[in-house]
Amino acid sequence: MGNTLKILLLACAITLAACASPEVDHYASETPQLRLQDYFSGDLEAWGMFQKRNGEVVRRFQVKMTGTWDGDTGVLDEHFTYSDGTLERRVWTLVRQPDGSWRGTADDVEGEAVGVVAGNAFHWKYTLKLKVDDRTWLVDFDDWMYLIDDRVMLNRASMSKWGMELGQVTLNFYKP
Repeated sequence: MGNTLKILLLACAITLAACASPEVDHYASETPQLRLQDYFSGDLEAWGMFQKRNGEVVRRFQVKMTGTWDGDTGVLDEHFTYSDGTLERRVWTLVRQPDGSWRGTADDVEGEAVGVVAGNAFHWKYTLKLKVDDRTWLVDFDDWMYLIDDRVMLNRASMSKWGMELGQVTLNFYKP
């Protein structure tokens, strides 16, 4: 194998390693311990924004959410108000699996969201049906939530299509 090919393979390996995200188990010892059933129970509010990959903020929003639970099954009813006055609603159904992982569905999610909680973190991935003009795009979300205290949770999600990042969604949840 030539030196040029070796250097190219090494550069590719370094690039792929740099793109890897941490495993959720990395946060297993972090506190406070996150229990989705506790934090997402009752009324919550969130404020967020979508930034293109160059950092430009292109959309801001507020969310009012109500969570209800029956054992290990929860319903999160989210009402979005965007800075341009647009309204949107998403209703998630979350189900804890026997292995402790989570599965989630919503009308604008393709298939199921799959997630894991460890320590103060929740990591899940899903494909959202995003309306863009007169079309619907399937975009992938790599979504991380971190419980800061009993009232505040921070959320950062990377949105991508065909493996290329489109931008980031940042939210601040507050439980009154």
